[in-house]
Amino acid sequence: MTRARATLIGFTAVLLWALLALFTIGSAPVPAFQLNAICFAIGGGIGLIWTLATGQMAALRRVPARVYLFGTAGLFGYHFLYFTAFRIAPSAETGLIAYLWPLFIVLLSGLLPGERLSVAHILGALIAFGGAALIVLGREGGEANALGLALAFGCAVTWAVYSVASRRLGQVPTVAVTVYCLATALLSLLSHALLEETRWPETGLGWAATLALGVGPVGLAFFTWDIGMKKGDIQLLGVASYAAPLLSTLALVLAGIAPPSLLLLVAALLIAGGAALAAWASARKNQA
Repeated sequence: MTRARATLIGFTAVLLWALLALFTIGSAPVPAFQLNAICFAIGGGIGLIWTLATGQMAALRRVPARVYLFGTAGLFGYHFLYFTAFRIAPSAETGLIAYLWPLFIVLLSGLLPGERLSVAHILGALIAFGGAALIVLGREGGEANALGLALAFGCAVTWAVYSVASRRLGQVPTVAVTVYCLATALLSLLSHALLEETRWPETGLGWAATLALGVGPVGLAFFTWDIGMKKGDIQLLGVASYAAPLLSTLALVLAGIAPPSLLLLVAALLIAGGAALAAWASARKNQA
């Protein structure tokens, strides 16, 4: 697989995550960890079907237990910290700190063997972060507090470390994400039993939104992201990830849930500009 193709596959995860907010709203009133358990079970089930269909069960048995622990810690750890942060501090500031992970991916990628991080990559990430900040800070929310903000920072670091470290596990087949998803579903179910009251979707549309979440943003996205992180342009994918909050808001606008605004246009220009700068830097790096 070429680097360009892997990068494109990885970006499909960003496109799928753009639908996360829309489908999550549609799945109400299901609480967060219960929804997480359902969706990761669906995503893991899809991965299991793929594994069986491609005859890769033997490959799963060869993956070391420490890799499964790492992958599960990344997926479950990120979501646990994210949901807990917003439970404690449901504020725009919490969302903004949680969205530091693409910037951290760009910065941490410079530690990988064979990767060169340029000033243009960092500048592109900062410009794109500025665009995302306009969107996130424009949302309504509750009060921020130190613990909630610290948990949000922890979730950003967790996802960045998981993503960048996946590059070092290039020999591990992507079907291993199946086990990450199933283990995350189990841990989410335990968290739900301890922290939440069980509630189910109340309409057919709610069930459809829940199923769509499990198939796409909380399912296939983690498999395609794994491919992008292992074989694609990690700096470009990091910067391009800032398109997720923009595309997410646009999806809400198209669905009539959020109003359009000039802020969205400015944010789009900043994110597109940052991504273009990162793409230019990557092209120069590849030509060098």
